[in-house]
Amino acid sequence: MDTIVCPMGGGATRLYSALTQTRSSSPLPLPLPLSQQPDNTNLDPASCQQQKGSPACPPDPAELLRQCEEALGDRPHRLHRKFTHLNHGDSAPSSPIRLMQWNILAQALGEGLDSFVQCPPEALSWSRRKYLILEEILTYRPHILCLQEVDHYYDTLQPVLAGLGYSSNFCPKPWSPCLDVEGNNGPDGCALFFDQSRYEFLDSVSIRLSAIRIPTNQVAVVTMLRCRSTGRCVCVAVTHLKARSGWEWLRSAQGSDLLRHVQNVVQKQAADPAGVPSSDIPLLICGDFNAIPTEEVYRRFAASPLGLDSAYKKLSHNGLTEPAYTTWKIRPTGECCSTLDYIWYSQHTLRVDAVLDMPTEEQIGPNRLPSFSYPSDHLSLVCDFSFKET
Repeated sequence: MDTIVCPMGGGATRLYSALTQTRSSSPLPLPLPLSQQPDNTNLDPASCQQQKGSPACPPDPAELLRQCEEALGDRPHRLHRKFTHLNHGDSAPSSPIRLMQWNILAQALGEGLDSFVQCPPEALSWSRRKYLILEEILTYRPHILCLQEVDHYYDTLQPVLAGLGYSSNFCPKPWSPCLDVEGNNGPDGCALFFDQSRYEFLDSVSIRLSAIRIPTNQVAVVTMLRCRSTGRCVCVAVTHLKARSGWEWLRSAQGSDLLRHVQNVVQKQAADPAGVPSSDIPLLICGDFNAIPTEEVYRRFAASPLGLDSAYKKLSHNGLTEPAYTTWKIRPTGECCSTLDYIWYSQHTLRVDAVLDMPTEEQIGPNRLPSFSYPSDHLSLVCDFSFKET
């Protein structure tokens, strides 16, 4: 891999080298399929201290976050957000699930096709954005991370997050618009990461979503995990549905197809001799649905017999209303402020313990997103869940 030169703070090259743990003279290896990845869970603290920085014993995230902030130099302050903790009247959960959902904005689209007219070109450079993306992830340290518009999976996100102890799966779009941009880094797609120290991998499928049995250009990843501390299974899905007005019917059909695939993965696990009833396996379905809450695909998920609810409604006073926005940008066609991103969860088997607040309009600023402070036009959603007693 060539040495990375970054015009920002002096820690940038050192940080990237430390995270990927590769020599500048050697190419970055492609990741093994999940089924072939080693199990790095039998670790003792003394061994970890001796091997700190090895793939089995990832480096300290707090130190990496500090180096990331150093690499970003004197940029404006990042968006400071707080968690709203939901008081359930009992003790803290013994094994919380922190999940992050985020459309990180494909690099090729941000620089080439999306036309963020109020965003300075320097703020869209990958040399800056990659550290802002890492900073966001390192700040909240999710156990499960669901990303869309990933076009730097193999050269950045997979090796960096593998160094932090995450395993992952990536599904690119069949006809990614990124490929139409000169100097692109390959197709964008959906990626699902999970902390191997907390979850055991059981199964995963990469899906090309269909509408009325016709394959579309949108994809999803559905992964079955087992919590190492509780032994409970959880099925996690990430997707990115068709964009733009006029395609509401297609998004609805894609949503139905995704729900069908999720049910198949759950039923497969339940059919295992050591499995549990499918109704006892919680679901977490994340994504940029490109659909406001009044759209049919939203109603389809809300009315699903799978017992799904949208976690971010917990931020509202009545628990029934989505946030006013999850994306806010200015394009040549005008300003767009809307709610398109969701974390759906099984309300009968999972409990929402905390939800990350949305930044205010003042925090976002008059030029909206992306910006020097934030790398994407979509805001990350972060929730803490816990298993309900069965």
